[in-house]
Parts: sequence; structure tokens; C-alpha cells
Amino acid sequence: MRNITFILILFAFISCKRKADKDKIEETRTSGTIELLVDESFARILDDQIEVFKSDYPNAKITTVLGNENKILPTFLNGKIKMIVMSRMLKPEEENFYKQRQFSIFTDRFAVDGIALITNAANIDTNITVEAVFDIMKGKSSLNKKLVFDNAYSSTVRYFMDSAKVTTLPKTGVYTLQTNNDVIKYVAEHKDYIGVVGINWLLENNNDILAFLPKVKMMGVKGLKGKKGDDSFYKPSQNNLISGIYPLLRNVYIINCTGRDGLGTGFANWLCSPRGQLIVLKSGLGPHKMVSRDFNIRNTN
Repeated sequence: MRNITFILILFAFISCKRKADKDKIEETRTSGTIELLVDESFARILDDQIEVFKSDYPNAKITTVLGNENKILPTFLNGKIKMIVMSRMLKPEEENFYKQRQFSIFTDRFAVDGIALITNAANIDTNITVEAVFDIMKGKSSLNKKLVFDNAYSSTVRYFMDSAKVTTLPKTGVYTLQTNNDVIKYVAEHKDYIGVVGINWLLENNNDILAFLPKVKMMGVKGLKGKKGDDSFYKPSQNNLISGIYPLLRNVYIINCTGRDGLGTGFANWLCSPRGQLIVLKSGLGPHKMVSRDFNIRNTN
């Protein structure tokens, strides 16, 4: 009797296992499950991309983990999550974890973002040079202006520190808050501050800041001498992002170290495909490459 009971339990276990294996979605370029680390500055554009991708491929499940660059990067560098979206490529020393394990590193640019400088709407002077901004970052500005960022660990702060070639923030003139929303609200209420936010954030339909947007305006920025955009003051319009003439540009990359030809590869390729690039274009950012438009000309005579 015990043997019969054991056999019945064994058959039940095998049957359940076969059903679970049957229900499990096969990992391909258009199906399966992946986790993706995302710099929160680009959360909106990734949400749009994932929504359309999943509508095309219902068996694909993509989960995003959001955070500032300093928060999410260690999770990627220790291999816990092997895909990341951020505004720079990996440094040689950051590639060691994957190279030691002989994992290929695939890096694709899929969008161009602009960093907007915003000022209080009551201010008459709405232009500034990149040199003047860098002087503030270096703590040697003669202007009565202060920069305010989202937080001390964001990719935006890192971008300006790298560009201005400073290793620490000055004791005065540069301040950090908590979020991009905080920056917009603060500039709306303080005339002497210049807010630094990604253009992607300003384009978002964010109910928390709608009341404050009429109280701020974007500044025109003039590039460094000898650099593109040094001939006039440019705002981060989509045309200026695409042409590269706006001085404060940054690329948006997806880095894939999954080590297999699966859903991660498929999604990364899709971001750079004409359909993925069209979504970037509709978002207001600059696409990696412009989608060509073909016209069929018919003779109606």
C-alpha cells in the first residue's frame, strides 16, 4: 500500500513538473523575462518603448528597476542585473566583472537627450554661456547665479562635473535637492537659481509640476569657443538635439551583458529599429538615426 501511495505521489509530481515546463515561456528575442536597470531620468521614454514592444510581443516580460546612476550602477557591475540604460558608456575598469567571466559587452546608443537650463519666468536675462556655467561649477563665477540639481548622485551632476573637469562640487554656488520635480518647483519660486534638468523630464506629462511650468522658462545656451553651437544661444529643441547644435547633449545607451541571444538582445535591437526610433522621435528627444520616409509615386493618368 505504501508503494502504491509513493508511486501515485511520484506521478503527480512528474505531471505537475511537465505542466510547469509546458507553461514556461521560452527565452527568445521576443519572449521570456528580463530585468532592466534604468537611470530615472529616462524612465518615461523606456516606459513608452516597453509598452509598444510588449504589445507587439505579448510573451515578453520586461521589468525595470529605476534609480539615479550611482544607485543602479553597482547592481549592474556586480552582475546581479545584466542590462542597464544610462547616459554614458562603461569605463575600462567597470568592464572587468564581465570580461573576467568572458561575457560580451554590447553597447548601443538609441537616443540623444538634452540637459535643459531653466530660470524663473520673471527673469529678463534668459541666455548663458557654457563657460559661465562651468565657472559656477568650479566655484569661481562672478555672476550672481546658482545652479540647482536634482540630487548629488544623479547622472546630470556627473555630466557637468566631467564636462567642467571638477572632482568635487564647490562649497557655494551649486546645490542639490532630491528630484527633478523639486528643481522645477524651486526655480519657480527663486529668481537667482538656474535649474538643471533633462529635457526628457520637462516633456513628461507630470501632474506634480504642471502648475509650476508656466513659472519657469528654458534658457538659451552658447557653446564653448571652437565647439559646435558657439555662434549663438540655442535652446534644447528637438531640431537642435538632432543637429547636435545644442551644446549640452548626452547620449542614451542600453548596455547588454546577459551573455546570451535572448530577450535582452531582442529588446536592445528593437530600440534601434525604425519602430523604436520613431517612438524616440515622438517623445521629443533626438533619435540615434532618423527614420527614412519612402513615398510611392503613382501615375494617375
